[in-house]
Amino acid sequence: QVHLVESGGGLVQTGGSLRLSCATSDRPFNDYAMGWFRQAPGQGREFVAAISFDGASTRYADSVKDRFTISRGNARNTIYLQMNDLTLEDTAIYYCCRRTGARAGYDVASYDYWGQGTQVTVSS
Repeated sequence: QVHLVESGGGLVQTGGSLRLSCATSDRPFNDYAMGWFRQAPGQGREFVAAISFDGASTRYADSVKDRFTISRGNARNTIYLQMNDLTLEDTAIYYCCRRTGARAGYDVASYDYWGQGTQVTVSS
């Protein structure tokens, strides 16, 4: 069983920054791509960012491109999501997940393990 635990969420004003972390018990961690999705109230789960098994390739949703950065620390079994210039539309629960393969992807069905999520609230 793979466990994913997110942290770093909270309340921030528009234009502010947050850094989310996701620690996993998965071994070997660096065989798999990882991703972040989010879900706002009354909305479906939305792709945010993904990173390949080795960190060499990343993908982003258009809505967060140039503001968010996904990275991974393979030695620490952790991935990160640096979020800058936050807007009200970024308010959501953010989920870390593991993909069933090594390449970064945006399709939710290809992710097999999910964390419990961390709340990000952006206020004006």
